[in-house]
Amino acid sequence: MKKYGEQFISCPHCGGHVGVILDTTQGNQDFYEDCPVCCHPIHLRMQLNQVKDNIDLDIDSDDEQIF
Repeated sequence: MKKYGEQFISCPHCGGHVGVILDTTQGNQDFYEDCPVCCHPIHLRMQLNQVKDNIDLDIDSDDEQIF
């Protein structure tokens, strides 16, 4: 699996395109990036799938409530 990769995502707040650098050397991660367009935080959850040799990336605005 690659150590670093860039993924382009859409901001859940404004819809702007954001380039995110993913570092796979630390395993599964849960982190935040600020949108360069609207400056709101974007919550990212990265899951490494070693069997399929790919990355599953979940994105949300972190202001969504789960009950």
